[in-house]
Amino acid sequence: MTHLVDSHAHLDLEQFNNDLEQVLARAREAGVMTILDVGTDLPSSRAAVALAQEHDLVYAAVGVHPHEARTVTPAVLEELRRLAHHPKVVAIGEIGLDYYRDLSPRSVQRQVLADQLVLAAELNLPVVVHSREAHDDVIAALRGWDGSGVLHSYSAGPERLAEVIELGFFIGISGPVTFANAHALRRVAATVSLDRILVETDCPYLTPVPHRGQRNEPAYVRYVAEAVAHARAIPIEAVAQATTDNASRLLGVPRREELS
Repeated sequence: MTHLVDSHAHLDLEQFNNDLEQVLARAREAGVMTILDVGTDLPSSRAAVALAQEHDLVYAAVGVHPHEARTVTPAVLEELRRLAHHPKVVAIGEIGLDYYRDLSPRSVQRQVLADQLVLAAELNLPVVVHSREAHDDVIAALRGWDGSGVLHSYSAGPERLAEVIELGFFIGISGPVTFANAHALRRVAATVSLDRILVETDCPYLTPVPHRGQRNEPAYVRYVAEAVAHARAIPIEAVAQATTDNASRLLGVPRREELS
């Protein structure tokens, strides 16, 4: 069986309260060997660490999403720093900018992104970056930062790939790559270097075809990998091997041979 890493999930959300064990069992059956549970605020970051502590295949990222940027205080940053010292915390995230919903003022979003980039550099951790209709400002922030990470659920199109790759970042491909009208995203999946792709679900959101309209879950990352393989005209095994190795390289999670 091909092994996969779901490099972006939100298993700590209430959508998984009633059947998390079954969700994890289905993930294992689908060959998912590692899931990165990503915090979006302080409570969800705490929950991600607790999940990672409890389940061998779950790792955690801690951070504050741009939607919640207005909640960040020095005390919040200090607790994120403390949480990030847990051995199963492998990234700072989900951080970034969202000018589509604008749920926090843009100036606050930019300051909180900068503060969390400082934290990631201090802890020598990669970052999981959310960028929605804010690509120029995200790239500007990352250009001034010396580290690596992933642009989660990449949506900026093939024409912006070069600048992301130049920064040493990875491209996160999620469920929309399976959507009928996602031609630009499939071009991204086809053209970006295979050693820079991560596959992810963003569950419970962005459910891929053929389950679109239902709750997403880590087992469905296989559909994302299959869509990438189809776009590149290569076997899914090649995508699984590469994306698993990429996740290991970026996040320090075990490679498949270390788990077998």
